[in-house]
Amino acid sequence: MNILTISGSLRASSSNTRLVKAIMRLAPAGIETQLYQGLADLPHFTPDLDGGNPPASVLTLRQQLQAADGVLICTPEYAFGVPGTLKNALDWTVSSGDFSEKPVAAISASPLWSGGDKAHASLLLTLTALGANILEEGKIIIPMINKKLDADGNIVDPALLEDLKTVFSTFQRSFDK
Repeated sequence: MNILTISGSLRASSSNTRLVKAIMRLAPAGIETQLYQGLADLPHFTPDLDGGNPPASVLTLRQQLQAADGVLICTPEYAFGVPGTLKNALDWTVSSGDFSEKPVAAISASPLWSGGDKAHASLLLTLTALGANILEEGKIIIPMINKKLDADGNIVDPALLEDLKTVFSTFQRSFDK
């Protein structure tokens, strides 16, 4: 089983990217994870470019999504929503249908007490429009993320650790159906 992971942040020291990498280390035997690293390379979405020959960076995104059995997205919250770069990437998949029925975990993490709840709601709305199979136990809002990761990017909060391990078992159950 192959899970594509996506961090919605471009910031080099992003807690969301550190969290995604920590989650990837939790993957049990039999689950491979891959970090999508092309978010900054995608052009602004426009239907005029989305014809028979879309940009190479868009093809790469689509190929990685098609090769994945599931997707895990972790987003920060910017101005009460998902970062524009993440929304742009999701917009590029509308016509391709790459999220249709694909199992997806949607996580928001923020240093604030809200945990990025508005970004989380926005992400869920977009994933619903894309026809994703949003895993119920994969919907996680993480407040105070900076207190839940150590300096090396390890998860130090036991409850969060268990919640994230559950995400992988939820993926596994979705494939067994």
